[in-house]
Amino acid sequence: QLVESGGGSVQPGGSLRLSCTASGFSLDYYSIGWFRQAPGKEREGVSCISSDDISTAYVDSVKDRFTVSRDKAKNTVSLQMNSLKPEDTAEYFCATVNPIRLIVGSQCVPTDDYWGQGTQVTVSS
Repeated sequence: QLVESGGGSVQPGGSLRLSCTASGFSLDYYSIGWFRQAPGKEREGVSCISSDDISTAYVDSVKDRFTVSRDKAKNTVSLQMNSLKPEDTAEYFCATVNPIRLIVGSQCVPTDDYWGQGTQVTVSS
């Protein structure tokens, strides 16, 4: 099971840092992705990172604003979100992703092995 934390409400231009930790297993061997879903919209892959931290991918709308990283000592994958916009408002989830699709195609495709329960991010003035 994956557990997300760090969501909240911020004003436009603000920052949040989301964390994804694993319960009962190591994230070291998994490529991990962040996904989001806003009400009435389809789920969207936001960013992902390979198990060796060499490959990362971002959806165009968050490039240069969001940064994905891993802390092996803490068994955590984080998503630093800066310059937040109202359109970033959504429920954010972390999940295991297909490493080949990431490394070869720079795509964040969930494997459905593990998903978190989600954390809400609201950007509003």
